[in-house]
Amino acid sequence: MKISSMLSLLAALAVVLGCSGGQSAQGAGGDGGGGKPAPITKSVFPADNPWNQDISQAPVDPNSAALISSIGLTTGLHPDFGTVWNGAPIGIPYMLVPGNQPKVPVTFDYADESDPGPYPIPANAPIEGGASSTGDRHVLIIDKDHWKLYELYAAYPVNGGKSWKAGSGAVFDLTSNALRPAGWTSADAAGLPIFPGLVRYDEVMINKVIPHALRFTVQHSRHAYVAPARHFASSLTDANLPPMGMRVRLKANYDISAFPASVQVILTALKKYGMIVADNGSNWYVSGAPDPRWNDDDLSTLRRVKGSDFEVVQMGTVVTQ
Repeated sequence: MKISSMLSLLAALAVVLGCSGGQSAQGAGGDGGGGKPAPITKSVFPADNPWNQDISQAPVDPNSAALISSIGLTTGLHPDFGTVWNGAPIGIPYMLVPGNQPKVPVTFDYADESDPGPYPIPANAPIEGGASSTGDRHVLIIDKDHWKLYELYAAYPVNGGKSWKAGSGAVFDLTSNALRPAGWTSADAAGLPIFPGLVRYDEVMINKVIPHALRFTVQHSRHAYVAPARHFASSLTDANLPPMGMRVRLKANYDISAFPASVQVILTALKKYGMIVADNGSNWYVSGAPDPRWNDDDLSTLRRVKGSDFEVVQMGTVVTQ
């Protein structure tokens, strides 16, 4: 859930509730049929991008124990994605569009840290939580021909989608390792792209491998960030709280053999690539894309994995200003 230093009390309340959900990608080349998101066949960012970095052998951060404790030692992972809950698909949806998708104007509440429009957003672009959502309302659009990612936070269509208004927005070249300017947010509190950190059905169930880090939230983050994050979203300065961009990994000796095969794919990725603190929200909530084919019972077994089963990967320079 997004909280930046500029966000309203309403957004903060949404964070406390830990709400999520979204529509499956539909239309304009983004539908794999029956509301199923289309599979991704290209590499998301270069092989040496931080999202794609194998951190299984990286040193443990000296303050790992305290940092993990602040998130919750006995709290289990929560799959913040799946099929449907309370009438809305669970997770953050994405949509693929062709390179000739018409671009429409977008206005931003935080224009000084947003990439200006126009954005190639179809009128039927899926909104996280559905059209009537009062949550984060992320919209993720992938131009599959130019291989660019367009992301909006608090997105609302105007005049039937002829234009959009949003809290913030960011554009990412998926062939580049370029980061956002230092101190800038994105559609995410950490100034990171959202899409690369999602658990996706095509990777788990079709490819049977997730070749990248995942995205997760914490309830209390620090007034600080570490690369690849570019923005903090807290006034708290306790060094035992996680900064945005902090990466954790599942301990190498954690036995995953008793989990369903699909969940073993996720846990294997958490050992090799880890997951990155990307936003404020409920502790240990792992982000993914909705899909009607998910087996929610299988995904729920992720809750057996506790905070104490993770360790913090050694961090680089911690930016506090």
